[in-house]
Amino acid sequence: MFNLVEKRRLWFFISALVIVPGLLIMIYSTVTTGAPFRLSIDFQGGSIYDLTFHDTGVTEDAIREVFAEAGDDNVIIQRLGDTESLRWSVRGSFQETDTVEEIIQGLDAIAPLDRDTFQQHSVSATIGEEVTRSALAAVAVGALIITGFIVIAFRQVPNAFRYGVCAILAMLHDILVVMGVQSLMGLLLGWEVDALFLTAVLTVVGFSVQDSIVVFDRIRENIPIHLGEPYETIVNRSIWETIHRSLATQLNAFFIMIAILLFGGDTIKQFIFILFVGLLSGSYSSLFTAVPLLVAWQKGEIPFVGGRRNRDLELAEA
Repeated sequence: MFNLVEKRRLWFFISALVIVPGLLIMIYSTVTTGAPFRLSIDFQGGSIYDLTFHDTGVTEDAIREVFAEAGDDNVIIQRLGDTESLRWSVRGSFQETDTVEEIIQGLDAIAPLDRDTFQQHSVSATIGEEVTRSALAAVAVGALIITGFIVIAFRQVPNAFRYGVCAILAMLHDILVVMGVQSLMGLLLGWEVDALFLTAVLTVVGFSVQDSIVVFDRIRENIPIHLGEPYETIVNRSIWETIHRSLATQLNAFFIMIAILLFGGDTIKQFIFILFVGLLSGSYSSLFTAVPLLVAWQKGEIPFVGGRRNRDLELAEA
């Protein structure tokens, strides 16, 4: 039986190869743009205008000039469709009602504007702040509950607290991977963080912890059955006994997400891609981060935390 746990330093190195560049990308984005991610209107606040003209000759510069005259010099303009499309989307800062009317008149002077289909949606930045706080609180409370649950459920296993901590560290591993990818895609493709991104992150958190607990539970079952064997051997056996279940579940989800990425609408592809990356990272971290961390802790290989090098002695005491 191939010893997966024995290669733990390799798995840690692979994780570092993904996480460290992601952190550097977020730092670069913060230095150059003021934030680690491009933030959508959900977090910055402002207005989104859905415009339809009756003339294909409208240019982005002409639209930008109208908004600049109204006092908004930093707008994001996108033509919806091909180069002959009549529809445009403009995102700008929050506008009062009288200013919106001024914008409509300015746009109508460029080319006839279809006022029946004109739409303007305003979002307050406080909504994004509340959503962010709620998401962070959900992750923090979830981490505490998960740790407490594992400690109680694994109370008959020596050092049950370590299982909870390793599951949370694997969860943080996946969050950092997702954040790094989102920051990179924001720089390359202009992807923005919105409410769907937070939904994807929370989904990844739940998936990551659940997958780690499955492996940990098999370790808990195998410890009394194989009493006297080295802890590393018991852990490696537990991984091989659960890996087929994990892969079967994950592959089904991956195939569905790949199909959506290939054939789904553009509005959902960013969400599915981030979710795909997160679940892929979760599949990796549950087997190659959480469990190896547990063994490294047991063998005293993690700096600044206690651990016993004699695993057989600890099993005998159990």
